[in-house]
Amino acid sequence: MSAEGPSLSSGQNLKTDLLAAIPSLRAFAVSICGNPDRADDLVQETLVKAWGSLDSFSEGTNLTAWLFTILRNIYYSEFRKRRREAPDPDGAIAARLIAPESQHAHMDFLDFREALQKLPLDQREALILVAAQGMSYEEAAEICGCAPGTMKSRVNRARNRLTELMGGVPGPGEPRESRASAALSPVSRD
Repeated sequence: MSAEGPSLSSGQNLKTDLLAAIPSLRAFAVSICGNPDRADDLVQETLVKAWGSLDSFSEGTNLTAWLFTILRNIYYSEFRKRRREAPDPDGAIAARLIAPESQHAHMDFLDFREALQKLPLDQREALILVAAQGMSYEEAAEICGCAPGTMKSRVNRARNRLTELMGGVPGPGEPRESRASAALSPVSRD
């Protein structure tokens, strides 16, 4: 490394790593805001902010966790600014704006997405980070600024509530497996 900054090769690696993180960032953004267009904006803002703050990133640390933290902070900052807007917590207004698809799998996905949006934000983001993104409880806890035990509790509560919302309330002694929990099994990293 030169005194002026990262060398070309490490800059290229960083650029490649940033580009590789985009799909995960987008999935996380969609999960917390519930709007694909808004999610794209959040990811773009995250990348711009990260690029402008590269000097504060320590090489050898978890780039993905750093990016997720930036995205989460941007979302919360904007959430506070948008409190005065008309709420649509159950998505009823947005649902009237889209023509429903006839395919069964798509309808299951819409049911899942609607149920996911009904979870409290802290549970929703915990579930997405751990179950969908495949992060460890410790990594997710670091991003959310809480203890790993708190993260485990949030994920468990989110899975149980999602199972209930999706109509998969199990009887005593039965596994809590449902469309919701199957949909959120950890992502394979192969």
